[in-house]
Amino acid sequence: MTQLQTETLAPAVRDLWTPFELVALGAIWGGSFLFMRVAAADFGPFALVEVRIVLGALILLPFLWRARAQLKRGHAWRFAVVGVLNSAIPFSLFAWGAERAPAGIGAIANSLTVLFTALVGFALYRERIGRTRALAMLVGFVGVIVLMSGKTAGDNVAAAALAGTLASLCYGFSANFTKRWLADVPPLAAVAGTLGSAAVLLAPLAALSWPATPIPQASWLSALALGMLCTGIAYAFYFRLIQRVGAARASTCTYLVPLFGVAWGWLLLGEAPTPTMLVAGTLILGSVVVSQRSRG
Repeated sequence: MTQLQTETLAPAVRDLWTPFELVALGAIWGGSFLFMRVAAADFGPFALVEVRIVLGALILLPFLWRARAQLKRGHAWRFAVVGVLNSAIPFSLFAWGAERAPAGIGAIANSLTVLFTALVGFALYRERIGRTRALAMLVGFVGVIVLMSGKTAGDNVAAAALAGTLASLCYGFSANFTKRWLADVPPLAAVAGTLGSAAVLLAPLAALSWPATPIPQASWLSALALGMLCTGIAYAFYFRLIQRVGAARASTCTYLVPLFGVAWGWLLLGEAPTPTMLVAGTLILGSVVVSQRSRG
């Protein structure tokens, strides 16, 4: 085989693997809601999130070290603000919700991130939304109302759904701030910086609320998976995909997160999706797909 044939074949092989990698990433991030569901009750939200972001930051720390020459004093407060909005608050809200409702509830609410990113961009920076995207947002928020109205095993899940919605709103702010404040920092270095800042800021709450009783092995394993796999490794994997196939294509893995979040909870925890979860998931995910593809 000639060198030209080899060079032509390599991108084709990579492109063949891309769908599998996108599915794998969706499965990993969908699994984060399963792991939170398992571990949140034993750790409590703040302690669990502290373990998660510390482990994630440690895995990504080499990228921050490599970019240290590009960092300025002003990056410190930017890392702190984005870290609070992108990690400390939303992770804690999702963990709090995982104590009270099936894993699929948080996974479905997480889909609203795309809609909130567009909404915050419009509110703060007057980014154009357009009629189609605005209608998609309206449908997505109707899905939230449907999700909050659901019942699971006799328990109202409105509080968990609201927590997930607020977490997604935080993601919407952090996405816009990251785009404008940290564009001069390599993406993985920026993630490491924000995670590290979040870990420092959340540490006092985690210490004060650390469980007094021993934490079961299953919960520890779930916490380790959350930090190492779903945070550190997943982010590295995601930005590698962006570099290879572009941000638009890589972001399609987010469509799979609620599907896997519901599926893992059903398969491994016996949390069968309710009719309201299915209806809400369809409305929210459908609105996200339309919003992503619409230019007006």
